[in-house]
Amino acid sequence: MKSASNGSGPKIGFYICHCGTNIAGTIDVEAVREHAAKLPGVAVSKGYKYMCSDPGQEMIAQDIRAQGLERLVVAACSPNLHEETFRKAAAKGGLNPFFFQMVNIREHASWVHEDKAAATQKAEDQVRAAIHRVRFHKALEKKRVPVHPDVMVVGGGIAGIHAALTAANAGKKVILVEREATIGGHMALFDKTFPTLDCSACILTPKMSAVKGHPNITLWAYSEVTKVEGYVGNFKVTVKRKPRYVKEDLCVGCDACIDACVFKEAKFPDEFNQGLSKRKPVYLSFPQATPKVVTIDPKTCIQLKTGKCKMTCAAACDRKAIDFGQKEESKEVPVGAIILTTGFDAFDPKRHEYYGYGRYPNVYSALEVERLVNASGPTGGDVVLRDGRRPEAIGIIHCVGSRDEHTNKWCSRVCCMYSLKLAHLLKERTGAQVYNFYIDMRTPGKTFEEFYDRLLKEGVQFVRGRVAEVNDWAMTREEEGRLVIRVEDTLAGFVRRIPVDMVVLSQGLEARKDALDVRRIFNIGCGSDGFFQERHPKLAPVSTFADGIFIAGACQGPKDIPDTVAQAGAAAAEALALVDAGHVEMEPNTSRVVEEECSGCKSCVPLCPYSAITFDEAKKKASINEILCKGCGVCAAACPSGSIRQNLFEDDEIFGEIEGVLS
Repeated sequence: MKSASNGSGPKIGFYICHCGTNIAGTIDVEAVREHAAKLPGVAVSKGYKYMCSDPGQEMIAQDIRAQGLERLVVAACSPNLHEETFRKAAAKGGLNPFFFQMVNIREHASWVHEDKAAATQKAEDQVRAAIHRVRFHKALEKKRVPVHPDVMVVGGGIAGIHAALTAANAGKKVILVEREATIGGHMALFDKTFPTLDCSACILTPKMSAVKGHPNITLWAYSEVTKVEGYVGNFKVTVKRKPRYVKEDLCVGCDACIDACVFKEAKFPDEFNQGLSKRKPVYLSFPQATPKVVTIDPKTCIQLKTGKCKMTCAAACDRKAIDFGQKEESKEVPVGAIILTTGFDAFDPKRHEYYGYGRYPNVYSALEVERLVNASGPTGGDVVLRDGRRPEAIGIIHCVGSRDEHTNKWCSRVCCMYSLKLAHLLKERTGAQVYNFYIDMRTPGKTFEEFYDRLLKEGVQFVRGRVAEVNDWAMTREEEGRLVIRVEDTLAGFVRRIPVDMVVLSQGLEARKDALDVRRIFNIGCGSDGFFQERHPKLAPVSTFADGIFIAGACQGPKDIPDTVAQAGAAAAEALALVDAGHVEMEPNTSRVVEEECSGCKSCVPLCPYSAITFDEAKKKASINEILCKGCGVCAAACPSGSIRQNLFEDDEIFGEIEGVLS
């Protein structure tokens, strides 16, 4: 690789990209090129319509070889997109890739200005700064670090299940961690899936069983990740395993302990059935639960609360699986990549008081109705209201907690379609008149519009307008003893009062309540909506800014089951690409300590977000692990003695850039 010359200065090649009209439409690129050509040290100054294209890159590589260029500056778009592209072009020409500086004149000048002269002037200032700076760049090399071959998947819904199976089928050892007592997630609650009305359990249960029986998958249900240390390819993850008070390797889910429990009747709300039924302190979430191991609830079990129970459940277990002495355990496991599939929370409709949820017994959430129509649900699929009646008229209110300035502004993507599904199932089970109250009907998926047409033919009524309130104030004999939905029908142009027996609130999807806590554990970002932030919405939709940690499913944003499965497969593929490579290259923009200048004040140690800095008690000096360092620069900026240096951000480089701007 060519290095800097020792004469009057290195020979610099400058290249500016038109980016179609993205840059050239606002900036006079020819003027910028001519300005750069006159600057000291610039031996080549060229423009090209699409510099990132193969011809553009080849032109750069050829000029490096033919002209003996020793430094390279490219004015184009975001370094986040193409810095690596032009580094490779430099290396192809035989130049150290870090003798290169990229200038972002698209986002920083073209896209933020309307005045062409001002935008051009700003671009010239940026280019001049980069040319002054690049003279001081040093030759750097990337480091290679070995990668641990195992993969961890956090979250056992359909996304986690699919990601785990994909990685395991590729021959990788996978640890699947799920906080609930069983895997399955929200999909396990559903009776049918839109638009094909496939049995949800028929699709999901075989995959759950495949996870349990796969030789490459270790399933840790009823467990949570509490700590993540290390770096890409070499994470050390601490997992808290909560006690079930049942030995998983002995329990076969025979229900003998449930039948023998001193509570002869179920008394406690069944979380899986959304509180529509009761369970005992010892329970199995649902018949197809995986692992099929019962759980004892310490909040309701007499033995665990008082120690004064006859323990009939333990006596009934001929396998001696009940163990009231179990304690919480913490396990540390090394993995090379992590896939987060922690899912979503359904919007709590109590936050919209005007819909009467929690006040009127016959106002249901969509998830409650999913259990109500399910053959394995609390009523065996028979739709009977809380007051014992069968509904003759049902109102389904869309966008509860979505597209709302006061709660969540986003569209939750699935609500229209699952509302149509529930309308079909409720009409099928009850023969009732069903009304859908919607703002806009959104059916953009494959065969979604056909499903909507099917509902129209089935006689489901559609009323366009946001529902103002649900009440029980009867104004006519028809409304007596019923719920009244008041809505402005924006197509008919007047306010309607529609009496119904049952109201279904179609909840939107929102980020998990503990998403911020999870974000901190894994050191990834969250958007303003609370969902985990992808590295790039188009080019890296499953990667995060924490290398080696990927996201999939509704933890990244609202989506339906097919999109969730597709994204889970993509995340698994990214993780496989990482661990199969056997090593990972680390960027060299890391910090280092100049020991003779370090005062040993320890100011930098607690500031490092990656725990890359330790204090050598023998030397009384700080030390930086270059493998853990991500080059954020916090330590270099905070060091009171100036003893910390950061590659690519040395003082002479920064001062050179400032000099270029001001000259």
